[in-house]
Amino acid sequence: MTDIATLMNTAPVIPVIVIDEVADAVPLAQALVAGGLPVLEVTMRTPAALEAIAEMKQVPGAIVGAGTVTNEHELDQAMEAGSSFIVSPGLTEPLGRAAIDRNVPFLPGVASAGDVMRGLDLGLTHFKFFPAMAAGGLPALKALAAPFGLCRFCPTGGIGPDNAAEWLAFEPVLCVGGSWVAPRGTPDKPAIEDLARQAAALAR
Repeated sequence: MTDIATLMNTAPVIPVIVIDEVADAVPLAQALVAGGLPVLEVTMRTPAALEAIAEMKQVPGAIVGAGTVTNEHELDQAMEAGSSFIVSPGLTEPLGRAAIDRNVPFLPGVASAGDVMRGLDLGLTHFKFFPAMAAGGLPALKALAAPFGLCRFCPTGGIGPDNAAEWLAFEPVLCVGGSWVAPRGTPDKPAIEDLARQAAALAR
């Protein structure tokens, strides 16, 4: 199984995907993978999410995980759907231990030093910084990262084409998460592939 560090280093942007219709899942995944973004986070915010994860897994080259996982029950649902990794908006000890026990790559959300220290106590060193802009933006992450030299981050929340490169230029940031490359609704495959290609070309 690929570890979370390898997944975070696969491409500079992890698309954050909200699926309303299962029929949209495969064409969206195909466009993103063709554009150079193979690691796909499907948020568990809609009834279609679990089925969409299973469908996207069939797309060659796609590495599909579940986002917005908030408890052990949702973790198990996501894994049953075939999720290759798990992303959470926050970090609780029960969820962290459940992910570790199930040996699944896990990217928990952090927004404070206490959050990071809770993760370190569990043996975790890679985190989602969320909500990135609302939590203070890049200056806040620089301050947060300073005492934790081993930690690496994927900022998500308010990241877009206008500021992604600035975040990626900060060494502890391995990738960013963003929904701008996967607009909600019926996929326009050529347009999404173009967005993905531009995102994949961002320097780190």
